[in-house]
Amino acid sequence: MPDFLLEIGCEEIPARMIDAASQELRERVHTLLNRERLNAKDTMTYFDTPRRLAVLAPGIPAAQADISEQITGPAVTVAFKDGQPTPAAHAFAKKSGMHISQLDRISTPKGDYLSARITKKGRAAREIISELLPKEISSIYWPKNMYWRKRGEVFVRPVRWVVAMLDDEVIPVEVFGIKAGNQSRGNRILADREVAIPHAGEPYVSALRDAKVLSRGEREQQIRKGLDAATRAIPGARWREDKNLLDIVVNLTEFPSAILGSFDPEYLALPEEVLVTVMRDHQKYFAVEDSNHKLLPHFLAVLNTDGDPHGIIRHGHERVLRARFNDARFFWQTDQKHSLRERVTWLKQVTFQKDLGTYYEKTRRVQRVCSWLAESIRQSGIAIRPGVVHKAACLAKADLTTELVKEFTELQGIVGGLYARVQDLDRDMKEDAQQSIATAIYDHYKPESMEDSVPRTIEGAVLSISDKADSIAGMFALGLVPSGSKDPFALRRQANGIVKIIAEHKLPLNLSQLFEYAREAYRGSAAEKKFSASLDYADALRSFFRERLEFYLRDVLGFKYDVVNAVLASGYDDVVQTVRRVEAVANMRGSADFVSICVAFKRITNILRQANAGAITTLFPLNERSFTRPEKDLFEHMRPINTTFQRLCGQGQYLEALTELSKLRPYVDQFFDKVLVMAPEDDLKRNRLALLETLKNGFSQIADFSEIVTEGGKESSK
Repeated sequence: MPDFLLEIGCEEIPARMIDAASQELRERVHTLLNRERLNAKDTMTYFDTPRRLAVLAPGIPAAQADISEQITGPAVTVAFKDGQPTPAAHAFAKKSGMHISQLDRISTPKGDYLSARITKKGRAAREIISELLPKEISSIYWPKNMYWRKRGEVFVRPVRWVVAMLDDEVIPVEVFGIKAGNQSRGNRILADREVAIPHAGEPYVSALRDAKVLSRGEREQQIRKGLDAATRAIPGARWREDKNLLDIVVNLTEFPSAILGSFDPEYLALPEEVLVTVMRDHQKYFAVEDSNHKLLPHFLAVLNTDGDPHGIIRHGHERVLRARFNDARFFWQTDQKHSLRERVTWLKQVTFQKDLGTYYEKTRRVQRVCSWLAESIRQSGIAIRPGVVHKAACLAKADLTTELVKEFTELQGIVGGLYARVQDLDRDMKEDAQQSIATAIYDHYKPESMEDSVPRTIEGAVLSISDKADSIAGMFALGLVPSGSKDPFALRRQANGIVKIIAEHKLPLNLSQLFEYAREAYRGSAAEKKFSASLDYADALRSFFRERLEFYLRDVLGFKYDVVNAVLASGYDDVVQTVRRVEAVANMRGSADFVSICVAFKRITNILRQANAGAITTLFPLNERSFTRPEKDLFEHMRPINTTFQRLCGQGQYLEALTELSKLRPYVDQFFDKVLVMAPEDDLKRNRLALLETLKNGFSQIADFSEIVTEGGKESSK
């Protein structure tokens, strides 16, 4: 079976877009091949560089397998009249490509029919790929597209060549006016020439390697080796590991090497955060540090060539970095002429969102939410300094008016924290309070992803939650709810941050109350007049945070989907308790008694649903005098177990509560073995349904156990 190769060659693709596009192209090709019965023998691989996206599918069939199928025609009584074929028979024979005498007859419950077994010949892979592949390529999603040929044809960058091959045969694919061939291109600097691809598969990789183009894994390995080698020139030094930056420079190069540069040690007087941001985010340089993680006056640059023997490139990088550091130092010094306190009123001129007002108005709202949260946390017994929270909330956004943040937007929040450490915030403020305020401001944008750390202090956590809650509440009230892939205000990321902060700091906060208060902070404002009247604010937020909690519990903490669904079905306003409930259910899942209880609850749920027995305990109170022995045993053991269960749940001892619940197993099993719930007598049936609903409702605080997937558990609607 031949190997398939597709390479799309174009001008340099932005590094941040390559990985997602590569993944999508692989998925599209994989789906196309599977759909057309051209499944690859082994796992599909890829080969991406700044100038190409390539997919290699080993061992696909040269053609689809033939398909034999039985088709049914008209009834025999319709196909023949007086022993002679009718037009219906002739039409079916023509459709089948057979003579009437070759047609079969089959018997069905509806009578005898004409039938024919036909063979549909499979199409050649070459033909299918040529026809369908262009649509898949042109459908790849890019955050930004370009027109370069004609309207309607867009891609991230102009496409310059296409390689499409089955083994050594070129597939006649045409994309954006370019016909596929077997000619790729080498490294633009080291081997700027056409590269003949002799064969799909490993010969393709070898041909590019000879032309100074390496695969992603080879580039990463070569970069790491280059960084290590360059750093050895400085005794005791090491380059600072930065996975995100490494991914970027891998996607910026085809044949990388690393060089070591230096800068004047006087720049080390600037905060490390500023220096590293300039090097990493603006110049794509790796920082160099000593064994104590202290920054050294050196940097590492990754080149898309095989070295810099004369130091010309290094000198250019040093000159550019010196200019950037000079800018940063100038901005730092200029910003000190005005304190953060002065800058708070300047926020009246900075728009937060066109319908939600200025950052000054946001600051006031966040302060109110912070005050409520701080008091709620203090009353729960957790140590917190409300004054620190209030002052940090007042100053948190002031750095948006600084020159340093205007130039280096990545440093918002961080600059505020740095300035709060060195400026006089209040005349009589104690040093520890000032440092706590600075730390809270510094951390208040955290976490910016699920891999990022949460704010280090309770005060920073409260400020971060309040800031994010204000943004989410305002956007939802306006009706700007994220949908599909659209989330222009990064509300999902902010909600993920709230969930992560509450969970990791174990804060006793209620999500519904948090967003009620965040919405209340807008009351009487100009923004409130623009809020959507058609949106159910509370319901929309409830659904939104259920998705965020499901993501956190499943994708971040790694719990099974059915355990997560079961727990979330019983409520999730308290994030900390929700996590504990999930942990408890996950730990009990292997217990035979617990599995049996879950099967029973599934049966109970089905019975109640089919009987439309909602709230039956209210309409028909239990009549204990009509209980049979199995019903009485279940009811009498249910009451003390439920009392203990409720007490343990109230104390957050969910694992112990589930262990207590499992003690009901023999009585539940006996009930279902010996009692007919749907009895012909209405009074008995209602009483038994009421007993089941009492059982179900009494133990639903932890999870909806009917959501747990069990093996071998038989469901019944008895």
